[in-house]
Amino acid sequence: MGRFHWNHLKLRDKLLLMYICSVFIPIVLTNIIFYNVTTNNIKNQKTHDADIALEQLQGELRAVIDEAAGISYLYYIDPLLNELLDRNYESQIDYVEAFNNIRSVFNKSEQAYKTTSSTIIYTDNPTVLSSGPIMPLTDTEKKTDWYREFMKTKVSYPLLIQSDDTFSLIQRLNYTQGNGYNNLIKIDLNMTTIKRLFALSSFEGNIYFLKPDGTIRYSDDNELDWRFQNIKLAAIAKPKNTISFDKVYTNNNYLNNWSLHGVINEKSFLHDVRKSGAFVIYLALINFVLPSLIIAALSRSIHVRLVKIVKHMKKVKNQHFETIPLDDSRDEIGQLTGEFNRMTERIDSLITDVYLADIQKKDLEIRQRQAQLHALHSQINPHFLFNSLETIRMRSLMKGETETAKTIHYMAKIFRKSISWKRSWVSIREEIELTECFLEIQKYRFGDKLQYQLTIEDAVYDQMIPKMTFLPFVENASIHGIEGSPGIGFIQIHIGITGNKLMFRLSDNGIGMSETKLSELLNYLRMDDSIGDNVGMKNVYTRLKLCYKDSFEFDIRSEEGHGTIVELRLPLDMNGQ
Repeated sequence: MGRFHWNHLKLRDKLLLMYICSVFIPIVLTNIIFYNVTTNNIKNQKTHDADIALEQLQGELRAVIDEAAGISYLYYIDPLLNELLDRNYESQIDYVEAFNNIRSVFNKSEQAYKTTSSTIIYTDNPTVLSSGPIMPLTDTEKKTDWYREFMKTKVSYPLLIQSDDTFSLIQRLNYTQGNGYNNLIKIDLNMTTIKRLFALSSFEGNIYFLKPDGTIRYSDDNELDWRFQNIKLAAIAKPKNTISFDKVYTNNNYLNNWSLHGVINEKSFLHDVRKSGAFVIYLALINFVLPSLIIAALSRSIHVRLVKIVKHMKKVKNQHFETIPLDDSRDEIGQLTGEFNRMTERIDSLITDVYLADIQKKDLEIRQRQAQLHALHSQINPHFLFNSLETIRMRSLMKGETETAKTIHYMAKIFRKSISWKRSWVSIREEIELTECFLEIQKYRFGDKLQYQLTIEDAVYDQMIPKMTFLPFVENASIHGIEGSPGIGFIQIHIGITGNKLMFRLSDNGIGMSETKLSELLNYLRMDDSIGDNVGMKNVYTRLKLCYKDSFEFDIRSEEGHGTIVELRLPLDMNGQ
């Protein structure tokens, strides 16, 4: 299957495609974008309104519970009530007199008739009679769900508990230490008020009042039987496109981690907006069909004449040089027809000359390739130089010049490595072997003036590095560092592993460099792309940059008259693969 190209399309298809891409698609996209922006704006506004409505309900519900909690705290700290409940009475008359003296205490709950439905104080003091809001804590009461749930806790603040479709605030009355009786207050909230708050909320979905563990304790969802079952919000199946809201109560002992959870079906408040989606589709169809018909009619006159030109061009391909009968058209296609006729006549007269020129061009190319082949054959074979070195070495041995022969042997070994290494990466073992050959040649040159020491850790011998990474630095140390030094030159090389890096450290006691020269050298290596005197070092630094990018570290420290230290740190995981 050939690669797609615009020139493969027919002109009629190009005109239609131009209309689709330049007119139809922009109009449709504009309508779609406008529709989506409008939908998102309405969705965001509705979401914001719903969030405010749920937050308002949260505040109103908290105010109702706070008022009941305030009443509970007033009873909790009232000294007269605590004394009445914890006192042992010798007779019923003593209790009645004591109760009559504090009757006004119970007016607190009567003032909160809109938020509370009843206030009952329970005590297990056997000398206290059932009177007013005070009731004995009997075994029947102890078997109730609210009592058993409350007794599981040890809190001293009011605890919100839902039982029998009623919310209650229950608190222990243990503000003072008395005779150890179990006294508590139970304030039932006015459920009519709470239902009115949920009913009058402007939130347009279902609302769930949840315990800290996620159990639903109240909801305006009529399809959910939350009154007689412990249903958790996570177990409720929700429509696919829903928006959820959470309002969690914090910084409140009795309401801490209770929450209001609202759920709204997105379709409910986007129903009217999405009706316009069909209108966008109908408008797009109209914008597509009518202009397409017009373009098809206009392109037909162009298409017919172009087909005629193509037909005659195919004849030219088969060397039938026929001209197209001209008509009275003056547009670009008519001009193209005339130019085609002139071109056909010109091709017919020049084709012989073109063939001859092509034959001459091919003959010239063949001659040039033969000349290149002869040039390649005349190049010097590098193995000839290697064999020549071997001849000189053997001749030196025959004459007893063992030191010269040994040096030539090292030189030949270096040369053999340079022509036999076809790989870009070599092991450190191979690199060190090459380095030792070079140092031995330098010892032949400098005599006793040059000494060296190699310290190689066993773990690094098989590590792979770019070939000839270390040798240029050794060469610089011997030639530029040791040669100008008046004393005995000493080169130390240490290769090992430091952390997760391969460490190469070269130090010499040569003439060193000044700070200015060292700064120029580092700037030349790292910043300047030109080639200067330190060609080998520049070559190594450039190859390391290509191989390791920013994963290698390079450092040179030098002091004039005291030698130079070069350090390389290379990644261990690079293996040249």
